[in-house]
Amino acid sequence: MASRSLRLLLLLCLGVLSYPDVSGISIETDIKNVKAEEFKEAILSCKHKFSKGMSLRIEWKKIGSQGVSFVYYNSEFTGDLRGRAEMLDTGIRIRNVTRRDSGTYRCEISAKSEEGQHLGEATITLTVLVAPTTPVCEVPSSAMTGTVVQMSCKETEGSPPSEYQWYKNGVALLEKTGTGSARAANVTYTMNKKSGTLLFNTVTKNDTGEYFCEASNGIGLSQKCRVKRMQVDDLNVSGIIVAVVFVALVMVLCGLGVFYAQKKGYFAKRRRTINLQVKRISSIPSPLLFRRFQPL
Repeated sequence: MASRSLRLLLLLCLGVLSYPDVSGISIETDIKNVKAEEFKEAILSCKHKFSKGMSLRIEWKKIGSQGVSFVYYNSEFTGDLRGRAEMLDTGIRIRNVTRRDSGTYRCEISAKSEEGQHLGEATITLTVLVAPTTPVCEVPSSAMTGTVVQMSCKETEGSPPSEYQWYKNGVALLEKTGTGSARAANVTYTMNKKSGTLLFNTVTKNDTGEYFCEASNGIGLSQKCRVKRMQVDDLNVSGIIVAVVFVALVMVLCGLGVFYAQKKGYFAKRRRTINLQVKRISSIPSPLLFRRFQPL
């Protein structure tokens, strides 16, 4: 805000050097915050009350994080708007807008008359609305009862950001708010429509089913991810106990077998047999050495 005031002051000072009388003028716009859907058109209005006989200089600029750039200068469009925009008196119409066109625009008008130089500007914000794309859903294929399960749903192209709705077996899940129908239904999950997460603190067999998520932001059609099934099974405690007992029994039997073989001296006999075989092999003369020392 301070930089705009300083800039206007500098323009006024420059005008004083060239013209005996310089004054500010009021520039108006129909809509300060313009919203347009992607690939449609947007109109940025800039109105003044000068007479037709006055000589006007019109400039449009875009204010971005990297600085200020010209959009319309010296009676022609520049940059991305070249070939996509046209003047409507002192306003502009942008065809086939994209998300890159979003931003803050400034209309600047200077006018010469017999009374002197007149300066004014107006600022308009353009927001390009983008429909959501197909979200990416993460649903586990299986889970054990009593465990924590979290599903996620996300898409990043929509503007404004999308909200998310989860479905189980084709039926929309209730959002747990602590009151109303969701509370009465004894909901065991927490659904966050902003982040797209579906959290089960203690999943049960009743939560088995086919899940999918829908992303929407009021622009275009809502988008759904592919249906995925989650199977919830009880923890088989008896089966785990049997498996543990079986493994322990096998380990005990193996230990007893090793102890018995060692007691009978099997390992010592086996070691002596191996040493004897090694000595026999080393005592056999090598045919290669025999040929090497044989007289010619």
